[in-house]
Amino acid sequence: MVNNFATLLHNIKSKKSNKLLTNLYFITFASFLCTFFYLFGLWHHYPSTTVISATGYSTTTATSATGASTCFQHDNSNTTEAKSSLSPSPPPSSFIKLDFTASHNLPDPPPTTARVSHLPPCDTSLYEYTPCEDQKRSLSFPRKKLIYRERHCPLPEEILRCRIPAPFGYRLPLRWPESRDSAWYANVPHKELTVEKKKQNWVRFEGNRFKFPGGGTMFPRGASAYIDDVGKLINLKDGSIRTAIDTGCGVASWGAYLLSRDILTVSFAPRDTHEGQVQFALERGVPALIGILASNRLPYPSRAFDMAHCSRCLIPWGQHDGIYLTEVDRVLRPGGYWILSGPPINWERHWKGWERTKESLNDEQDSIENVAKSLCWKKLVQKGDLAIWQKPTNHMHCKIKRKIFKTRPFCDEAQNPDMAWYTKLDTCLTPLPEVENIKEVAGGELSKWPKRLTSIPPRISSESLKGITSEIFEENTELWKKRVSHYKTLDPQLAEHGRYRNILDMNSHMGGFAAALVDDPVWVMNIVPVESEINTLGVIYERGLIGTYQNWCEAMSTYPRTYDFIHGDSVFSLYQNRCSMENILLEMDRILRPQGGVILRDDVDVLTKVKSIADEMQWDARITDHEDGPYEREKILVAVKQYWTAPQAEQ
Repeated sequence: MVNNFATLLHNIKSKKSNKLLTNLYFITFASFLCTFFYLFGLWHHYPSTTVISATGYSTTTATSATGASTCFQHDNSNTTEAKSSLSPSPPPSSFIKLDFTASHNLPDPPPTTARVSHLPPCDTSLYEYTPCEDQKRSLSFPRKKLIYRERHCPLPEEILRCRIPAPFGYRLPLRWPESRDSAWYANVPHKELTVEKKKQNWVRFEGNRFKFPGGGTMFPRGASAYIDDVGKLINLKDGSIRTAIDTGCGVASWGAYLLSRDILTVSFAPRDTHEGQVQFALERGVPALIGILASNRLPYPSRAFDMAHCSRCLIPWGQHDGIYLTEVDRVLRPGGYWILSGPPINWERHWKGWERTKESLNDEQDSIENVAKSLCWKKLVQKGDLAIWQKPTNHMHCKIKRKIFKTRPFCDEAQNPDMAWYTKLDTCLTPLPEVENIKEVAGGELSKWPKRLTSIPPRISSESLKGITSEIFEENTELWKKRVSHYKTLDPQLAEHGRYRNILDMNSHMGGFAAALVDDPVWVMNIVPVESEINTLGVIYERGLIGTYQNWCEAMSTYPRTYDFIHGDSVFSLYQNRCSMENILLEMDRILRPQGGVILRDDVDVLTKVKSIADEMQWDARITDHEDGPYEREKILVAVKQYWTAPQAEQ
C-alpha cells in the first residue's frame, strides 16, 4: 500500500515537470514568433526612404526600425523634417519624404461619364435642346407675324425621356461680376455673333473665352454710356424705376449694366439666326428668357414693369393696328416709360446707313406716334437717337377722349389683364383700375426701391387678391427669412457668397424666397404656375422682383444649363395627377447646371418618390427634416447634380 502510494506520487511529480517544460517551450516559441513578425512588419513598412538632397535630386537609403518613432513636422515646402532625438537625425541638408499612398486601390470612374439607367443621356447633338423652341418643329407653323418663332411644345408622346448632356469641356461660369464681361467658349460654342456683330462690339472671341465689351447696335460708346444718356432724360437713381423689360435684347448688355443701378431687367429675344443671344445673357449671369412678340401675350401680369426698352429690336410697332405697342402698354405700370432707339428715331441723320428712304422712315415714325397717342401716352422727349414716352398714371382723361374721338376702345372688363399664358393679343386698351381723382395712381402708388421690397404691395392692400391680407404678407416675409437661413445650413454652396448667380423658384407664391436672398449676389426668376389657386405674379413685381408664368407639364422657354440653383415649394403636390413627376424632374435636370443645387420641400411621401428618380438622374440627394423638427410631415430634399458631360468628339 505504501509502495503504491509512492509510485503514484512519483508519477504526478513527473507529469507536472513535463507540463512546466512544455509551457516553457511554448512561451519561448511564441515570443520568438511575435518578435520575428514585429521586426518583419517594421522592415516591410519602411523598406526604404527617399532623401532629397540639398541639390534637389532624390536618392534611396535604408532606414532602421527605430525610425518608426521619429516625429515629423511639415514645413512650407511640403517636405517632412525629422525632429525627434530618439532616432538618428538625417543630415542638416536632407529631408525625409514619406509616401502615404495606399498599396492597393481601384481606379475611380471617369468624372465626365454619364451613368446609364432607364433615364440615359440624350444624344450628344442635343446639348442645346429647348423643347418648346425647337427649330425643326417651328418650321411647320405659319410665318405670318412670326408665329413660327413662338412656343410650340412637343406632344406628350414626343417628349424625350433622356438627360440633356453638357458639351465636352463645360466649365462652371465665372463668378459675378466678372461673368458680366466674360464667358467660357466651351459653354456656348458659337462664334456667329463675333462675326455678324463685329463692328457693333457685341461680343469678341479671345483665347478660350468670349468677351462682352458692352457694345450694341445703337450704343457704340457702350451700354453704360448709353444708360447715362437715358439717365439725363429720366430719373434712374431715386428708386422709382426698379423693374424693366428689354424686347429684342441681343446679348442683354443693357440689362447687364442696369444691375449696378439697382434696376432688374427681364431681357428676351427669339431663338433665331443669331445663335445663342439669350444663352450668352444667361452665361453672363443676366436675367433672360427666350421669347417674342407675335400672336400671344408676353407671359407677365399687367402693370409689371417700370420701364420698357427697344434698341433696334426690329419689332414693327406701328403695324397691325399697333397691337405690339398695346401689349407693352398692358405690362407697363401707370406712369412707366417706353424707350425707343434705332429706326425710325433720328432718321434724318441715319437714313442712308439704314438703307431706307426718308419717306418710309418718316411714315414709320408717324405711325408709332399715332399708336402712342391712341394709348394716351405722352411723348416726354426725343434727343439724339433716343425717344421716350410715358404712360399716364390713370385713365380719367383717356376715357373722356374716347367718348369724343372714338379711338382705340378699352378692353371688356370681363377680360383678365393678368392672364398671359397662351392668351391671344388684342388691339383694345387694357383699362387701369378706377381712381377718384386725376392725381391718384391707378392701382396704388408703389414705394421706391428698396423700401418696395417689404412694403405691402397695392394688390394686397387693396384686397384684390382673395385670401391674402397684409398680415399674411408680413408673416410670409418673416417665414422665408427663417427658411432661407435654414437652407444655408443644408447647402454649403447656397451659403457660400457668390457661388450661385442664376436662381429659379418654381412656385414663388409672393416671392418671399427671393426677397430673403436680396442681399446675396444673385437674381431669382420667380415662377407662378398657371395652375396656382391665386395669381400672385403681380405682387412679386410690385415688390420689385421679376418672374414669369409657367406650366410645369411643359418645358421652360430657356436653354439647358440656365440655372445654378432650383428651389421648389410643394411643386410636385401641385402637379399630382396632372403630369408625370419624371418629366418635371427631367426638365429640372435640363435647365440645371452641372454641380448645381436643388432644394425641394413637400410631403415626405412625395419627396421619397422624387428622390428615387433623382438618384437615377445622377443627383446626390438626401431628405432632411423640416426646419421646425422631425414631427412635421413636410420634409426638405437637398440635392446636387453631378458633373458629367458629353464625350469628346472623335477627330
